[in-house]
Amino acid sequence: MTIFSTLLRVAAAAMLLVGGNAQARSDTVATPALWRVSDADTTIYLFGTVHVMKPDVVWFDGKVRRAFDASDELVLEIIEPDDPRALGTTMAGMALAKDGVKLSDRLSPPARTAYQAAMEANGLPWQSFELFNPWMPGMALSVAPLARAGFRTDLGAEKILRAAATDAGKSVDALETIEQQIGFFAGLPMDQQISFLNATVDGLPDLDKSFDSLLRHWKAGEPEQLAREMNESLEATPELARVLLTNRNATWAQWIKTRLDRPGTVFVAVGAGHLAGKGSVQEQLGALDIKVSRVKD
Repeated sequence: MTIFSTLLRVAAAAMLLVGGNAQARSDTVATPALWRVSDADTTIYLFGTVHVMKPDVVWFDGKVRRAFDASDELVLEIIEPDDPRALGTTMAGMALAKDGVKLSDRLSPPARTAYQAAMEANGLPWQSFELFNPWMPGMALSVAPLARAGFRTDLGAEKILRAAATDAGKSVDALETIEQQIGFFAGLPMDQQISFLNATVDGLPDLDKSFDSLLRHWKAGEPEQLAREMNESLEATPELARVLLTNRNATWAQWIKTRLDRPGTVFVAVGAGHLAGKGSVQEQLGALDIKVSRVKD
């Protein structure tokens, strides 16, 4: 498992914007982890999300629901546009190759053969991606198998939380813009983009199994186990880890520190990988002498 495939299993699903906000219920009850940062007049809850879900998981309940209901404001990583075509236009503009080199020409012959076969197997015409940089089809390939396996973006935690916030009249804000988030991938050096695409292709046979394992740890409230599976190769790619994870966590920790200066109760929901393991938001807050406590049932 590589950093590229593990990160995208959680993060790339946010790039697919399929409408709908209903949460199906079943006998499968999840108890995901929740944390709290507070001072005399401010409480900030930290909740790690999964961006896609199957319709057999009940998670918006118990301590998570109580914390959300007690909050005045919801803060997400990004605020998705209501029209998914707007995101598609933004992504396409940022993904177009500026040097005129066709995507297939950037790959070695064996990698090109494997890439084109993977795209066709997932119903993605590789010819339509020839003018794009490698991160774009890497994103598409990291999402398509999950959709086929029954994971749905309309059941993702952000969708559910944002709909609930809107219904309750809570304000909704974001830590990043869509352009910023796409820019983290678009700004990767070309060799890392190619490695990302190749690693995604290589990891496709195990994608469903790996994501199921991540989701199992999330549902059980096991952030450290989740972190081990997601971030096992971060140390081998320190520069990429800084761009996609550690630097963002540090920025968000600073935001939380500043937000503590204003009274109120805030529910912050970001990808679960940001709240687990080395360099997590909690670790960054600790470096700022801010105490984070796990919320019990």
